[in-house]
Amino acid sequence: MNRRIFITGGAHGIGRGLVEAFCKQNDIVAFCDIDKQKGEDTAKKFGAKFFCLDVTNQKDLENCIQSLFYEWNDIDVIINNVGIGNFKPITDISVEEFDTVINTNLRSAFITSRLLAIHRKQNGNRKYGRIINLCSSRYLMSEAGTEAYSASKGGIYSLTHALCISLAPHNITVNAIAPGWIHVNENEILRDEDHSFHPSGRVGIVEDIANAALFLCDSKNNFINGQTITIDGGVTRKMIYPE
Repeated sequence: MNRRIFITGGAHGIGRGLVEAFCKQNDIVAFCDIDKQKGEDTAKKFGAKFFCLDVTNQKDLENCIQSLFYEWNDIDVIINNVGIGNFKPITDISVEEFDTVINTNLRSAFITSRLLAIHRKQNGNRKYGRIINLCSSRYLMSEAGTEAYSASKGGIYSLTHALCISLAPHNITVNAIAPGWIHVNENEILRDEDHSFHPSGRVGIVEDIANAALFLCDSKNNFINGQTITIDGGVTRKMIYPE
């Protein structure tokens, strides 16, 4: 089965790993990203289709999805991966900056999911459909100065279980993956204590998230629905006391 996959924010980091993983499955993959150069490089390397756009622009994102419906007739899998942080003290971040984070991380996921539901309703349901939303362990734990990001990921958590119910008539399962510390920055130097802090003994890698996405997209796994799967090496289950 050559599934038709659309991924937001697919030019680098976890998104790039998702593009690579599904292309290696011989799926038909398209992705969007605001970074033109990295997007073109990723598309060329893995054989995917690239759309350069800002997901906060509703018209551009909707036109992208509609063009794929026209070309592919349907989309089997949408992975709402795009995300920005903009970590700042609450006294420094502006309302406009808060809105940009929400519109990038949360609103875009609603837009893509809504369009898939409308398309299925208008054109007849298929037996297979998947939406995966990228959440974060910060939906349930925080540091100071993460209000915008944490709020967006808390929204993703709730949007996921709401979409699970709304999209059930269209045979679309909806789940979220909540990564913890994933090593995506090549310039980041990891210390021994960074790894040992994790019960699993290491910081996460992009493949940890990509493997979970592949698992959720397996046609046999349609009984996993409305869930948020935390992938953090066990950190959120670790009791931490002051020394």
